[in-house]
Amino acid sequence: MNIYQELILDHYQNPRCHGKLSMQSGTFHLENPSCGDIIDMQILIRNNRIQDIAFEGKGCAISQASASLLCEHAKGSRVEDIKQYDAHTIIELLGIDIGPARMKCALLSLETLHSLIRTAENRSVSNK
Repeated sequence: MNIYQELILDHYQNPRCHGKLSMQSGTFHLENPSCGDIIDMQILIRNNRIQDIAFEGKGCAISQASASLLCEHAKGSRVEDIKQYDAHTIIELLGIDIGPARMKCALLSLETLHSLIRTAENRSVSNK
């Protein structure tokens, strides 16, 4: 097993940023209907930075490890920087080539995070 496979298994078995936030700016739920992977993500944004982020979910090792790695990487980052993340960012975090059949699994957490940021921003604008 190579180091990247070990990294994915470690994040799958011991996910970082796992759980729920007591304070949050928004929450978002997303499912991949083709395979049943699920991600529920929460975020706390302060001063245009991701102060805290957490997820819960179920699914394959790729989807759950991707969520763990992404959340760990996003915490403390500027929201504008996170908006620029794309498939290449996730592949770099995972450290392995992802085939077309598994790409939706790998990108579920990124799609959730981008939707969550839009939701949190819209909520913030409507509260002003």
